[in-house]
Amino acid sequence: MLKQLFAKHPISASPHVDAGVLPHDGLDGEPTLKRVLSARHLVTLGIGAVIGAGIFVITGQAAAEHAGPAVMISFIVAGIACAFAGLCYAEFAAMIPVSGSAYAYSYATLGEIVAWFIGWNLVLEYMFAVATVAAGWSGYFNECLSIIGHWTGMSLALPDALASAPFKFAGHNIVATGTLINLPAVAIVAGLTCLCYIGIRQSSFVNGIIVSIKLIVIFLFLIFAFRFINPANWHPFIPPAEGPGQFGTSGIFRAAVLVFFSYVGFDAVSTAAGEAKNPQRDMPIGILGSLAICTVLYIAMALTLTGIAPYRSLGTPEPVATALSFYPQLLWLKAIVSFGALAGLSSVILVMLLGTSRIFFSMSKDGLLPLAMGRVHPTRRSPSVATVVSGVVAAVTAGLFPVSILGELVSMGTLLAFTTVCIGVLTLRYTRPELPRAFRVPGGMVGVWLVSGLGSLICLYLFWQSFQVNWPLIVGWTTIGMAIYFGYGHWHSKMRNPASRG
Repeated sequence: MLKQLFAKHPISASPHVDAGVLPHDGLDGEPTLKRVLSARHLVTLGIGAVIGAGIFVITGQAAAEHAGPAVMISFIVAGIACAFAGLCYAEFAAMIPVSGSAYAYSYATLGEIVAWFIGWNLVLEYMFAVATVAAGWSGYFNECLSIIGHWTGMSLALPDALASAPFKFAGHNIVATGTLINLPAVAIVAGLTCLCYIGIRQSSFVNGIIVSIKLIVIFLFLIFAFRFINPANWHPFIPPAEGPGQFGTSGIFRAAVLVFFSYVGFDAVSTAAGEAKNPQRDMPIGILGSLAICTVLYIAMALTLTGIAPYRSLGTPEPVATALSFYPQLLWLKAIVSFGALAGLSSVILVMLLGTSRIFFSMSKDGLLPLAMGRVHPTRRSPSVATVVSGVVAAVTAGLFPVSILGELVSMGTLLAFTTVCIGVLTLRYTRPELPRAFRVPGGMVGVWLVSGLGSLICLYLFWQSFQVNWPLIVGWTTIGMAIYFGYGHWHSKMRNPASRG
């Protein structure tokens, strides 16, 4: 029984890629995902996923509730952890160019039960990321309606009953807020799910347009807000502690967990490995390139945002717009930022929906989820059933729950996935040294020990900071996942039913 639980997915050489692939990505006569993405597409997918809620939502909340102006340090801490994990992801994605991301890597190195655990947490990461960002999108959508209403002299903003979550978390309890549903959040998830269903080529094209728009908006904000920075807003840079995780040094690390959510997108690039034209060359470029660009932008935004407004005022669903509201002469920029945020957050939702469906697709191909989830549309070449299921669940979650608690849960799932990827790269260096590696963690074995060790330790430390507060939720999520695995996945796994392998 124990041997079956830790059975590893075989990695074999394949004629259509330069390294190892998992069997279900072979050419078996069934419709498969189409390899159409270039390095440019992958970088824009990464930027599309990373630059969004972190800048337009999470930065303000992390500063207002945990770190103050020192949220910049929180971004650096989280960025270092992501840099280590990113190097490990790049080696894996170039070596095993399939759609399963950390799930597939764990299956090949640490065994089925670990792969299920990580896959289940990737579902938590991507699907709840969609819901979290959609909740932030709703706040900016209502802000845009208010702006248009101001221009036209009409009242267009939706009432709270239709634009905010009907449930919130009070401690470890779920309580009603008296509202009905977050309708804009549901609508944006539904619309982008339809786009994902149409196909990866169309989704990538739309994402490229959105990324261009939001980068222009960010640069406009940095340029025009810079002269309004008041250094007094940065003092004290590290506010005195007011409790565990509330300002002080502990607040910086608690905020690092929260802003870690801002970096989630770079690992979503790896879920597109099965659709990359030249994954050995392009996946490292997409992962590390998008991570480097986004880290610089995050630090610049954190400094500017806390420099133009008191950090305690930024704990709103639209902190950038809130900060600009202090300056009447920048109201024109506030309007542009609000509309730009809609575009920015839309691309995050789009890429995360793509990632969720690809994780479901890979787990289904291995028999751990119903086979229908692994069905590929014969003409659109997208995982159609997995896309619809992902969109429906994410839309319901976005319509019912608030942004703050979802963000922390997403970060916890991400950190666990990053930890296993760091450990997996080191493991495979010893167990399968003969596999071709188009990209390697630099520094030889000393380098991989350093990167893997520090990456996994930092990720586990950040995970523990949030686990102490939210452990009932993550334990509950894990319990549900294990119940599904032992009730269905374990008995239908293609590792135990070789005749059913496709």
